[in-house]
Amino acid sequence: MTRAAAPSLPRSRSGFPVLRPRRLRRSAPLRDLVRETLLDPRDLVYPLFVRTGSGTKREIASMPGQFQFSVDRLVEEVGQARDEGVRSVLLFGIPDRKDEVGSGAWDDEAPVQQAVRALKASFEDVVVVTDVCLCEYTSHGHCGVIRDGDVDNDPTLDLLARASVSHARAGADIVAPSDMMDGRIGAIRRALDEAGYSTVAILSYAVKYASAFYGPFREAAGSTPQFGDRRSYQMDPGNTDEALVEVGLDLDEGADIVMVKPGLAYLDVIRRVKHAYQVPVAAYNVSGEYSMLVAAAERGWIDRERAVLEVLTGLRRAGADILLTYHAREAARLLRR
Repeated sequence: MTRAAAPSLPRSRSGFPVLRPRRLRRSAPLRDLVRETLLDPRDLVYPLFVRTGSGTKREIASMPGQFQFSVDRLVEEVGQARDEGVRSVLLFGIPDRKDEVGSGAWDDEAPVQQAVRALKASFEDVVVVTDVCLCEYTSHGHCGVIRDGDVDNDPTLDLLARASVSHARAGADIVAPSDMMDGRIGAIRRALDEAGYSTVAILSYAVKYASAFYGPFREAAGSTPQFGDRRSYQMDPGNTDEALVEVGLDLDEGADIVMVKPGLAYLDVIRRVKHAYQVPVAAYNVSGEYSMLVAAAERGWIDRERAVLEVLTGLRRAGADILLTYHAREAARLLRR
């Protein structure tokens, strides 16, 4: 194959190119003027972990600077984030009890449901997104009903739909199923509509890879599988065509926003999804990505502030409209300087 010739540049009599890209890099105002990819605190969604009790703010050892909050302390945290410009949060629940089917996920008095009610009562302008999955609530740590040693897809759908309706009843603006069961978007959309919650949106974890970067999250949420792994339902990291299939199926079933997870190792997937579908695309800057950046910064190996903004800019540049990140408050403060 013959490589296409590079376009010729206008040249001066000395032969040096007339076009000098460095002209527009020589000062911060000039760089700001021509920047192609912009970050804004309004692009950010702040993932938070909520548990039972009161007065609790428990640091997560593998995610320095991140915490499990009781509902009262969560409201304080969200208020501070809101004042810094972050207006969207994603809630994960830490239950007191677990069982084989994860029934705590649809308990109207569970931590997530309590937190949603408290946040909606406190803030009119905060978007509350709730993670819908069973792994935090099941005794075995998998994302659905177990049959013959594996997750049984179809019986799990009704349970996910019940959890979604419970979150909507509490006041969630968006439910975000992360389980990767086939058909769950359609099941949830029907259940929401039938229960009178047709205005509640669905953010689908449409493209969720079986990734090594979830390790710190599993400590934070207490969701490590007690046997096997999740590769029978989460995607193989080598596949990108499959990502487009997954997104197409979820959109056909009623998803309003689609997500690629993780973010950094899958920038090409974000780009392909955004080019293929003209819908809002989210990227999750996951726990392992957060923790490795923090660890490197703590050792003085990288400049933390610059790295945070560079990572998030990279996700936006790849095509993500919405960024779910544990760096949300930090990034918002940096962007307001």
